[in-house]
Amino acid sequence: MRRHTYFISDLHLGATYLKNPKDYERRVVKWLRSIKDDAKAIYLMGDILDYWFEYRSVVPRGYTRFLGTLAQLVDEGVEVYWFIGNHDIWIFDYLPEEIGVKVIDGYQVKEIDGKRFFLSHGDGLGELKPGFKLIRAVFRNKLCQKMFSAIHPRWTVPLAHRWSSHSRNFSEELPVFEGKEKDPFIAFAQGYISKDDAVDYFVLAHRHIMLDYDLGNDRTRLIVLGDWIHHFSYAVFDGEKLSLLNAEV
Repeated sequence: MRRHTYFISDLHLGATYLKNPKDYERRVVKWLRSIKDDAKAIYLMGDILDYWFEYRSVVPRGYTRFLGTLAQLVDEGVEVYWFIGNHDIWIFDYLPEEIGVKVIDGYQVKEIDGKRFFLSHGDGLGELKPGFKLIRAVFRNKLCQKMFSAIHPRWTVPLAHRWSSHSRNFSEELPVFEGKEKDPFIAFAQGYISKDDAVDYFVLAHRHIMLDYDLGNDRTRLIVLGDWIHHFSYAVFDGEKLSLLNAEV
């Protein structure tokens, strides 16, 4: 019986800094197959792919095992939601039409088994640094996307992977929680529930930290999903409780 809802983020599949991308992809696929019989819904909370840009008639190579497994899950009745992150911004119509995933850009507030969830990748929440805000605006601009699509993939794909590799050193630095006074997600969530306290769970990603935090109103918890670069982490909701766990694969 399908009764669990799963949340996972920041896989960064296809990243050039991964030591063995295909083995890494197989590990993700193994986990997906391990939950296929009891998952009623899977929420991919952004940065699932390290880079993705769809041209009109060409899509990036790679991700074959992963995308095939998602297609199989959808065909078997599992609802799959894909929240756009800052690395997989340029998802257009291929994944929804070919695989059947539901793509969400931004945040969503929805009820799952009687609990109210605030769901977002998280890169657009709170006060953004000016440089990141500018880059985010450029990447999401329709004219800039059209101009980018005019450049041959032999140039754009290596450029995108070099950009990603230099943005963060995943192999050496383990992201850590710096404390509630400095945490922008905690500040955002507390500000949100001060106006709407009906939310039970905030499920966010982007930061590559694992965090299960009580927001102090005897009801609401903030879950930051971690990643699969360091943590192999995910969250699962059984209809009563949301748990943040590490995959054993």
